[in-house]
Amino acid sequence: MPIPPFLKPRILVAATAALTLSACFSTPDVMKRSDAKRPAATKQQRPQTIGAASFSSPEAQQCAFDLKQAGVRFTSLPDQDHGGGCTSIDSVKLLDIGTPVSNLGPMTCPLAKNFAAWAQYAVRPAARKFFGQEVVKIETFGTYSCRNIYGGRSGRLSQHAYSNAIDVSGFVLADGRRIMLDGGWKGDRASQDFLRALHSSACRRFGTVLSPDYNAAHYNHFHMDMSGNGFCR
Repeated sequence: MPIPPFLKPRILVAATAALTLSACFSTPDVMKRSDAKRPAATKQQRPQTIGAASFSSPEAQQCAFDLKQAGVRFTSLPDQDHGGGCTSIDSVKLLDIGTPVSNLGPMTCPLAKNFAAWAQYAVRPAARKFFGQEVVKIETFGTYSCRNIYGGRSGRLSQHAYSNAIDVSGFVLADGRRIMLDGGWKGDRASQDFLRALHSSACRRFGTVLSPDYNAAHYNHFHMDMSGNGFCR
């Protein structure tokens, strides 16, 4: 049945109103996606640069200034979102702290500053005291790693996921000796005294320090990060 001409404008208005109401009360795709679970921390994703290495906050600027004043060579890194909740914000790459260090990746500036000071004021003097030797290398398992605590499939993110932790595994002396946490922590008297002196010093510089005495997962390294409030084991 044909629509009378005088009704066509009214029908058009009604149809438009119906479409508008439908759009208002339907569920947009972006709202549907908001309930999606965060990707697993161990999933490899391409990092996205989310800012230049500007060190815009006063704290970050002071940290960079302190590193320069201490004679530490470093380069500032762009802020990055690695996915899965993992980030590198106000981070640096240490180039020279006076002693070579293996496996260094991004480190938050406060972590880098305290680590460099620990190497200068604790590691080197302790090596001279207990072994009569210079430390020619500090060996680590690295800094940044997008993973949960203990590398588990569940649980909260490790401080490594924020470039805010470093795992130190041992030290190489000028005469070639290697003083490693694995073996040295319960080894000869000089090794024990050396490593425990470093542990004690680290506990005064970092927010959290975990040694082989903490649990089996740390049998071969010191975990040191800037979180916590003086948790030392």
